[in-house]
Amino acid sequence: MRTPRVYATEAVVLRRTDFGEADRILTLFTPQGGKVRAIAKGVRRTTSRLAGHLEPFTRTQLLLASGRDLDIVTQAEGRERLDHLRDDLWHATAAWYVAELVDRFLEDADPHPRLYRLFTRTLRLLDDGAARPDASRGWLALRYFELHLLDELGYRPAFHQCAGCDTPLTPIENGFSAELGGALCPNCARYAQRRLSLDALKVLRLLQTTEWEAVPRLRLSIAVRAEVEAVIQATLRFHLDRDLKSWPFLQAAPPTPASPAPATSA
Repeated sequence: MRTPRVYATEAVVLRRTDFGEADRILTLFTPQGGKVRAIAKGVRRTTSRLAGHLEPFTRTQLLLASGRDLDIVTQAEGRERLDHLRDDLWHATAAWYVAELVDRFLEDADPHPRLYRLFTRTLRLLDDGAARPDASRGWLALRYFELHLLDELGYRPAFHQCAGCDTPLTPIENGFSAELGGALCPNCARYAQRRLSLDALKVLRLLQTTEWEAVPRLRLSIAVRAEVEAVIQATLRFHLDRDLKSWPFLQAAPPTPASPAPATSA
C-alpha cells in the first residue's frame, strides 16, 4: 500500500540540521512510521508559524507531504512541551542522550510503537525530575530506558541465566561479556570483560523485568551505579559499534549521588 501524498502523524524531533538560508532538516520519531526525515521550509525565519511547534522534545501533531528524499512539514501543532528541561543541564543532556539512542539504533521507516511510548514517557520523567529536581530518579529512568530499548530491539542481555552455558546464575559475584550477550557464571567467567557484583546484578534484573510504576526508589552506592552504567554502556557500544556522542557530556554533568544503601532484591 502506497503512503498517501499527505498524511498526519504525531512526532517528536530527535535531531535537526540547518539547511540553506531558512530551512531545517528534521529527524522525527513517530509512533506508526518509526523514524522519518523531513524538511521544514522557512522555519528559521522569525515570521515562521512552525518554529515554536518543532522544538526538540515537543510532542507535536504534524501534517506531512511525502517527498522523494525528504517529507515536507506543511502543518505543525504542539501537543506537549517539556519546558522544565531547559532549566536543568543534566536532565536536558539526558533527554538528548535518549534521543540519540533512538536515532542511532533505529533505521528509517521501522515502526516501534512501544518504544515510542517508552521514549515519550522517559522524556516526561526527565522533565518532572528537572522541575523537582530529582536527579536520582532520572538516573533510574535512563537505565530503565536503555534496558527496555535493548529488549524491544531484540538485544536483551541475559541476567538470569549464564550467557555462556545457560545455567541459572547463583547469588555470588559473576562476570559479564557484551559480546557473549550478558552475565557469565564463575565457570564461564574467563571469557568475561568485567566482574559483575551481586548488587549490580540485582539492580539490572529489577530494571529489566519490572514495570516502571513498580520500580522502587533505589538508593545505590556510587560504586554500584558506576558498575550498572558500565555494563549497559558496554552492551550499547557493542551493538552500535560506536560511542554515543552525548554520553561524555552526560558524564560531565552528573546528578547528585544518592546516599549509599543496599540494593533492593530483584
